[in-house]
Formats: sequence, C-alpha cells, structure tokens
Amino acid sequence: MIVTETTKDIQITVKATFKEDFSRPAENNFLFVYSVTIENKSKYTVQLLRRHWSIFDSSGEYREVEGDGVVGQQPVLQPGDIYEYESACNLQTDIGSMKGNYIMERQADKLQFMVNVPEFEMVVPARLN
Repeated sequence: MIVTETTKDIQITVKATFKEDFSRPAENNFLFVYSVTIENKSKYTVQLLRRHWSIFDSSGEYREVEGDGVVGQQPVLQPGDIYEYESACNLQTDIGSMKGNYIMERQADKLQFMVNVPEFEMVVPARLN
C-alpha cells in the first residue's frame, strides 16, 4: 500500500515492503523496508534537517526514533526536486505501523517547519489472506 500526504507544499509518499528473506518469524523478528519519496512542490529551496518516527507493533510495543536527516543525509531540494531513499524497520510482530515528521528549513530565510509523514502499515502478506 502506498500513502501520500502534503504539508506546506512538501509531498511525502511512503511504501512499505515485508522482507521475508531477512525475517525470522519463529524469533519474533519481522523486517520491513520502506521507501520514501519527498517532492518539493513549493517555490522555495528547502533542506531536510531532522526526522522523528513513532513505531507501533500489534503487541502494543511503541518506540520513537529521532535524529539528524535521513539515511545519513540532509538533502537540499530545489523547487520541483524529488529525493528518494529506503530504510528499514524491525518489528516483533507481523503487523505494525509507523508515522512521523521531518523538520525542514527554507533556505531563503532559515524558517523551520514541520512536514508530516503519513502513517503507513507494515503487514506480512500472509496476514492479508
């Protein structure tokens, strides 16, 4: 499933995929890879400074992850630019979700603003049958 949300003319699209080859269900270890596309639809050049994730799984576990940039980068996006990256998340159950936000900065005036990352589900395909 693909989800998309636009905040202040920054569009975020996310797709999660279960990685069966890297998961160990018998050990309660389920790996999901998520692909993120960030599209700058504004008239300003912006830079992604920080990220914050809220991660949930169906056992009730909740954790937060935050830090500078994404995958070691703090990309600068000109108007119309698209930045794509992949990352991964381990869950203890076969169903979970993530949502979050990015702190972006307009280069012209250094104004910082928050961009929502829409909530996306991570589900082992067999659970959908």
